[in-house]
Amino acid sequence: MSKRLAVGLMSGTSVDGVDAALVSIEGAGTDTVVELVHYSSAPFPPQVKKKIFDVMSPSNSSTPLLSSLHFELGDVYAHAVEKVCTEAGISVDELTFIGSHGQTVFHQPFHTEDSVPSTLQIGEPSVIAYRTGTQVVSNFRSMDMAAGGEGAPLVPYTEFLLYRTKDGGRLLQNIGGIGNVTVLPKDCSLEEVFAFDTGPGNMVIDGLCEKLFGLSFDEDGSIAARGTVHPEAARKWMEWEKDFFQKAPPKSTGRELFGEVFVNRILDEYRNLVKEDLIATATYFTALSISDAYKTFVFPLHPINEVIIGGGGSYNRTLLQMMRELLPEVKILIQEDIGYSSDAKEAIAFALLANETLHGNPGNVPGATAAKKPVILGSITPSPIITK
Repeated sequence: MSKRLAVGLMSGTSVDGVDAALVSIEGAGTDTVVELVHYSSAPFPPQVKKKIFDVMSPSNSSTPLLSSLHFELGDVYAHAVEKVCTEAGISVDELTFIGSHGQTVFHQPFHTEDSVPSTLQIGEPSVIAYRTGTQVVSNFRSMDMAAGGEGAPLVPYTEFLLYRTKDGGRLLQNIGGIGNVTVLPKDCSLEEVFAFDTGPGNMVIDGLCEKLFGLSFDEDGSIAARGTVHPEAARKWMEWEKDFFQKAPPKSTGRELFGEVFVNRILDEYRNLVKEDLIATATYFTALSISDAYKTFVFPLHPINEVIIGGGGSYNRTLLQMMRELLPEVKILIQEDIGYSSDAKEAIAFALLANETLHGNPGNVPGATAAKKPVILGSITPSPIITK
């Protein structure tokens, strides 16, 4: 099997920026061997970040803005590919493919009276393919939803490939804007894997930091460490979205539940709390929602030895300490503890999913998304350069 170079791109619900993972990859399926060559991250320019939030807002969005941003983000992603290759000292011409998740601007995995389940990730792949001269796999979530799934989470398939072990049960907890967990029972088959969104990750914490301190996030959890947790408030916040928290997996969520409306309600109803206490309580809220999800939906089914945390939340030391206090029965690690990168994890995942697509292999886990069957994910945009 020959090694190929690929780039995985990820920009998540936190809208921080673009993560790019340059990987060496060979094989496919359970024979996949992947190695991180270089990781790069670039924050969104402020004007682009504003447009993303405007597109997500029913009151600020418009069809012209959505269409323009779709192509503008294509350029942003192409630049991220060029940047990671330059930093690694390789030519973009050496790439075999790019896997681009795109920016989620809407995700509704359920029917309403006047709408059907849908999801929308933007960042025109043709722009990426043209700028880089490389085929692009994108639009991963739609086929899973066409098969009756929620289109999320999609990372579990790649976690099965990379993290399953015969030594004990593992939970892979991502803490990005939203938290999600993949359950890997001891020596599991793919059919035994399940996953679901646990609720907010950094989203509520970040929203409060922005409004109260003018900061995009709580670095290292330092603000939360100075505050006092109000557990009764966190429990009340869980009551606000009890339909989500009490729903059995599979399930997914996003900014629609835990975005600006949720943050503004906290600020309105808990204005008497000091700012540091609000950040501390929001951090506890994330830890509590994760621990409750495990105790309700995971621990009764499978013995678990380890929880491995990835995503930006893995660097929040206060959040990790709260999780250790709430979950004393398991060992809590971060990706770096087992030789991986928390920052690069999801970008690597979309390089792996693109590889599966190009090999004609399914990339979803029905036990995670509730799809009717495993399906091949993504849309392929070929390289526009015939001679490559």
